[in-house]
Amino acid sequence: MINHEASRADVCALAVAECFRDDGEIMVSAMGTTPSLGARLAKATFAPDLLMTDGYNLLLRRALPLGEEPADEDVEGWMPFGSVFETLWWGRRHVMMGASQIDQFGNQNIACIGSWETPKAQLLGVRGAPGNTINHVTSYWVPNHNARVLVPKVDMASGVGYDRAAALGSGGRFHEIRRVVTNLGVFDFNTPDRRMRLASLHPGVQLQEVLDNTGFELAIPEGVGTTPVPTPEMVGVLRELDPQGYAQKEVVV
Repeated sequence: MINHEASRADVCALAVAECFRDDGEIMVSAMGTTPSLGARLAKATFAPDLLMTDGYNLLLRRALPLGEEPADEDVEGWMPFGSVFETLWWGRRHVMMGASQIDQFGNQNIACIGSWETPKAQLLGVRGAPGNTINHVTSYWVPNHNARVLVPKVDMASGVGYDRAAALGSGGRFHEIRRVVTNLGVFDFNTPDRRMRLASLHPGVQLQEVLDNTGFELAIPEGVGTTPVPTPEMVGVLRELDPQGYAQKEVVV
C-alpha cells in the first residue's frame, strides 16, 4: 500500500520540480537523486514539454522511475554528448547541479576545499559548471544545509555567481541562477544587489535553524512563506517515480 503522506523529501522534490515550471520545451539536465526525481515529477505533471535524457544519449518520451531502463517505446530521440553542448550554447537548457560550497552571490564550488594550489580536499573538478552558468538557467540542490556549504566566499568558483557575471558585462547577459533548494528551504536572488534571499521555509523548519546553518547574512523578506506540500496525488506520482525511496534517504531532516 502506497503511503500518500508527504515527507520532507517529497516537499524538496516538489520544490525542485517548481524550478522548471513554465520552462516550456527545454532540455533539463538534473544531476543527482532529488533533482532527477523533481524534474521527472515536473514532466509527469505540469511540464510535459520538458526534454529529458536517460542520463546517457537517449531522449525519453515519458518520465521513467529512477533506475528503470527505457524500453524502445520510451525513446523519442537521440542526444549524443556533442548535441548537449550545442543545446548548451543555444541556452535552451536548465541544469540543476549540486554544490560543495555556494556563497551569497551564487558562486558554486565543486572543485576543491582550500586553496587551488594546496587544497585540503580534491572534489569533482570544475567540470561543465562555467559553461552552464554563463549560457543558460542554473539551479542548485543542497541536501544538507549547513554553514560549511553555504559560505561567505567559495574556495574556488566552479559555477559563476551574480557578482562575477556582472563583472563580465555583456558576457554574462544570459546568466540566471533561478533557485537554490535545500533540505531546509528554497532560496533565490531576487534582491537589488543579487544576494541570496530566503524565499520559503519547508514545513516544520524554523527561521533560526536556517540562520544558524548559513555562513553569511541572508536577505529575509517580510512574511516568509512556507514551501508548498505535494498533494496526495503528487505524492502518489512520486512513489511511482521513486519506488525504492532513494530520495527519502538523501534528504537530511
